[in-house]
Amino acid sequence: MSGPLQGVKVIELAGLGPAPYACMLLADMGADILRLERGDAEAKSEENWDLLNRSRYSVAIDLKNEAGRDLVLDLCAQAEIFIEGFRPGVTERLGLGPGDVWERNARLVYGRMTGYGQEGVLSQRAGHDINYIAVSGALWPVGRAGERPVPPLNFVGDFGGGSLFLALGVMAALVHARATGEGQVVDASMVDGSASLLSMTHSFLSTGLWREERGVNILDSGAHFYEVYETADEKYVAVGAIEPKFYAELLMGLGLEGAPLPAQMDREHWPAMKARFESIFKTRTRDEWTAAFVNTDACVAPVLSPREAAHHPYNVGRRVYSTEGNVQPNPAPRFSKTPSAIRMAPHTPGSGTNQGLANWGVSDERRQELKVEGAFG
Repeated sequence: MSGPLQGVKVIELAGLGPAPYACMLLADMGADILRLERGDAEAKSEENWDLLNRSRYSVAIDLKNEAGRDLVLDLCAQAEIFIEGFRPGVTERLGLGPGDVWERNARLVYGRMTGYGQEGVLSQRAGHDINYIAVSGALWPVGRAGERPVPPLNFVGDFGGGSLFLALGVMAALVHARATGEGQVVDASMVDGSASLLSMTHSFLSTGLWREERGVNILDSGAHFYEVYETADEKYVAVGAIEPKFYAELLMGLGLEGAPLPAQMDREHWPAMKARFESIFKTRTRDEWTAAFVNTDACVAPVLSPREAAHHPYNVGRRVYSTEGNVQPNPAPRFSKTPSAIRMAPHTPGSGTNQGLANWGVSDERRQELKVEGAFG
């Protein structure tokens, strides 16, 4: 009972951000992943800070060494998924492109994670999350009225538009490969993925329900009933009372039940209503407001810091976070019959070389030969 992906073998060429997070998700679900990266094959195994690298062994490898490259190809013969996050053309130059690995295993799913995709005028350009969501249109709407766009950390490009689409893509391709015996390339671009996340926004734009302005719409801080408010102790509560029945409960909790108020969807009065709500929310602390709305459907919640969230009673009761050692989110989603798990902490780069390769059938003798040949760097 080690997760729904038990038995799925994955080769990961180590990178930054979105590809490692996608591999973390697969590993938590039981996939047997070898993370190949620069490291020391003889390094002492110590827990590492980078949680994205948990649940799998780190294997030292020199991809520019002939023996190292040949080892990767040998491992591909027994893998079902191969994941890389380099610029387009890099793995081909290393002799590890799709054509190279398919000579060893035609069923292999080849997952590629980039910002701009494998082709197009920007495909060879450097960038980060902020650049990719700028190009896709996902950055522009995020911000308050009259202000410049606010980067939503790196959630939208790296992880939402990148990692999740990569993980979904390689698993869909795996279903096809198992049915047909044919591998294929999964081209996961953060521009493509973050654009896809805008599907509902484009629906609203096409019907006139959304104005192409920041901070004037229902979900972008324009509406008084979908906003973050400061409380008396300089903390915050989040309000999301969109539906009329929830809005009615919000008004009741604020002491405005029966007051002469404009219609909820009267945009002209949203700024004035927001100012009124602001003054009311500043009369109590965050925790007092939380207690006031605890048994209602007013859609009011305390705004918690990441550290606070790990110790919130709801998250503790549901075990959303693991607080043993490094605080970290537990695996998601949840499976009723094949639960995921944090299989191991991330460790020193390269420190899993011997055990990881042994698990994949590489003998002690062969590992010694590879070491002499410089495969491990």
